[in-house]
Amino acid sequence: MTIDDLFVRENEALEVAEAALNSGQFPNDETRKSIENLVGEYRKLLRTTRRMMRLSDRNERELNALAEKQRIAAEEVTQKNQELEALSGKLAKYLSPQVYNSIFSGRQEVKLASKRKKLTVFFSDVAGFTELTDQMESEDLTELLNSYLTEMAEVALNHGATIDKFIGDAILVFFGDPETKGVREDALACVRMAIAMRDKLAELQAKWRRQGIRQQLQCRIGINTGFCTVGNFGSDDRMDYTIIGGAVNVASRLEHQADEGAIYISYETWAHVNHEVETVKVGAIQVKGVAQPVMTYRVLGQKNSRPRVEKVVYENPNFRMVLDPNSMTSEERAASLEILKLALATLRKNEH
Repeated sequence: MTIDDLFVRENEALEVAEAALNSGQFPNDETRKSIENLVGEYRKLLRTTRRMMRLSDRNERELNALAEKQRIAAEEVTQKNQELEALSGKLAKYLSPQVYNSIFSGRQEVKLASKRKKLTVFFSDVAGFTELTDQMESEDLTELLNSYLTEMAEVALNHGATIDKFIGDAILVFFGDPETKGVREDALACVRMAIAMRDKLAELQAKWRRQGIRQQLQCRIGINTGFCTVGNFGSDDRMDYTIIGGAVNVASRLEHQADEGAIYISYETWAHVNHEVETVKVGAIQVKGVAQPVMTYRVLGQKNSRPRVEKVVYENPNFRMVLDPNSMTSEERAASLEILKLALATLRKNEH
C-alpha cells in the first residue's frame, strides 16, 4: 500500500469541495472565499502530512538498513572474536601461562628486552632415554615421550613454574619470573615440584611396565638459585622468552652430574629450602664452565613426610637383586614378597 492509498478519502473530499467551488453555488463571494481558504489550507496540510510520512518511511528504511548493517557487523565481530580466542588458545600452548598472561594483559611488551633477576632454575632429563630410542618404534616412543612431558608439565604448572622449553626428553623451567613469591618461596616451590615429578615418574613407570616397556626410566634433576638474565631473545620477527647466564649453566651441569633418580641442588638453593627439605651432602662438585667447585646436596624428600626408599641393587658373584619399592604397584610388592620368601626358604634348605 502506497502513501496515496492512505489518503483516498481526503482526496475525494477535496475533489467534492473544489467541484462545489467551481459550480458557483454560493450565496455570496465572502462565503465562497472562506471555503476556498479552508480548502487551500486543507490541501497544504495534506501535502505536509504526505511529505512527513514519506520522510518517516525513508528514515525507517534507513534505520532498518543501518540495523541490518549493525547486525552483520556484530556477527562478524563475534566470529572474529571466536577466531581470535581459538588462535589465542593455540598460541597459549607455545607459551608458559605466566608469560602468556603477562603479554595479553599488557604487563609485558613483545619486544627484544631483558632484565637481571634472581631465579631458581630447574633442569631434568630421562636417564637411558637415548638407548631407548634404538629399541622402540618411533610411534611408541613418541607416545611415551608425550605422556611423560604432559605429566611433568602438569606438575610444573601446579607448582607455579614458568616452563621455558622441552628439548627432547629434557625440561627447562624456572621460578621467579614473570611472577614471583620471593626468592625463598620460589626455591622451595621448585624443589617441591622436583620431588613431585620424581614421584609422578614412579607412577608412570608402573604404567609403562604394564604396556611392555621393561626399561626402568629414571630422571636426573639439577636445581640452582642465582642471578639470571631473563627476557625476550632473538630477532624482531622471531623471539624466545628464556633465561641465560652462569646460574643456568650450573643447574644444567648439576643435572648432568646427578645419579639416576637423584635431585641435586646447589648450596644457595639448599640454604633456602633446608628447613623443609631433607637432604644429604654430596660435596663440592667441579662443573664445566665454573671456576669454583659447586657445593652440592641431594634431595631425599620433604621433612615430616614418609621417607622415600631409593632403588637398591644387591649383588655378588652368585646373587643379584634390584629393589625399587617406589615404582612398584601393590600387586607387584606382594608378588615380590612371595619371591623373597621362596628365595629365603631355598637358601635355608641348602644350609643343611
